[in-house]
Amino acid sequence: MDYKKIIPCVSMEHPVEDALFYNDAGADEIAFFDSSCEREDIDKNIALIKEITRQVDVPLIACGGVRRLEDIKKLLYAGAIKVCMKTAPLIDIGIVKEASDRFGAERIIVTIDLSTCEDPVAYGKSLRENGAGELLLIQSKKVDDYEKLAKRIRREVGLPVICQTSEEDPAAIANMLANTEAETVSLKQIQRHDIMDIKQACKEAHLPVNLFESSLAFSEFKTDDQGLVPVVAQHYKTKEVLMVAYMNEEAFKKTIRTGRMTYYSRSRKTLWTKGETSGHFQFVKALTIDCDKDTILAQVSQIGPACHTGSPTCFFTDLVRKEYNKTNPLQVFTEEYEIIADRKEHPKEGSYTTYLFDKGIDKILKKVGEEATELVIAAKNPDPEEIKYELSDFLYHAMVLMVERGVTWDDVVGELSQRRK
Repeated sequence: MDYKKIIPCVSMEHPVEDALFYNDAGADEIAFFDSSCEREDIDKNIALIKEITRQVDVPLIACGGVRRLEDIKKLLYAGAIKVCMKTAPLIDIGIVKEASDRFGAERIIVTIDLSTCEDPVAYGKSLRENGAGELLLIQSKKVDDYEKLAKRIRREVGLPVICQTSEEDPAAIANMLANTEAETVSLKQIQRHDIMDIKQACKEAHLPVNLFESSLAFSEFKTDDQGLVPVVAQHYKTKEVLMVAYMNEEAFKKTIRTGRMTYYSRSRKTLWTKGETSGHFQFVKALTIDCDKDTILAQVSQIGPACHTGSPTCFFTDLVRKEYNKTNPLQVFTEEYEIIADRKEHPKEGSYTTYLFDKGIDKILKKVGEEATELVIAAKNPDPEEIKYELSDFLYHAMVLMVERGVTWDDVVGELSQRRK
């Protein structure tokens, strides 16, 4: 099913914080839109885009400062799923075809300013012929017939359309989507808005949007004599168990509707949304019922600590413990990477890692090459112990290279996970 998309733009004052908010608040994609960016300023935004894409789950669109094919490559390699350009195609429309041929039309968005473009339909058709995948329709000055014109472009050009608005009323945003027949609405220059409110307004307007829907009715759950079912809340990334609470049918439905974990208090006999007083909300990532249909596992994004004591989890009091090896391979890599990064940030006399960073990239690359060669030689030896030692040396030096060039394990793991699809 094709859904209408809601894409908020992050502010340039707090781009990472805004992106994290929208990541949990129901956005389908996020736009990093630096309208004042000149081409020579693009590099300053790359670090921000990398930081955002490392921390959020939803796709990011990068806009601003694109003048050359190299700029598009930089933004895509930084983690953006799509790149939007405005001025470059006006100077040379050939850049659209070059970008489409190299990176795929689905990753190329071109902006049309309806308040300045003399014939937006003709321009849109030209962009389509040159390989644009989507059109972003903006109005730098108010256009009275914006919605009618957007609808005409959508019908006559035949490309997916993104309409931009600074409107904050959910019903008005839903009306814009309906009136323009656009696939997407981009929210620009608005205060942080709960996207789920907008999606509920779209649903009431009979527009298809990506909302939570339960595959089972609450009546199919096995509840206790008070109509309650226990819920185990687990961090969706670390898998740490955070807390246990209860839901009745009303709490379950509100959780599905808002995307925020809502429980039923047995002591106060009322609903409570986790974080409504503390700000430590739990945003739904997935809800799963067990085989007996009497317990829900909620995988959530936890803001702040889960426990009222200030602890990250409510389960921090040991009753019985037996020593065991609880080494997590990815955690070991992450911790080692952080130690190496700290050596770069805070050099330590006598440290081999500090020595490598002081010598620079050529020395680091030389060591990576040497260790790779030694690993190949070790692999010819049937003794796996030698491979273990040489592989460890290689991975250490590879991590020094990663830190030097700003690549994280999240980047590598994300790339590997993409290749499985």
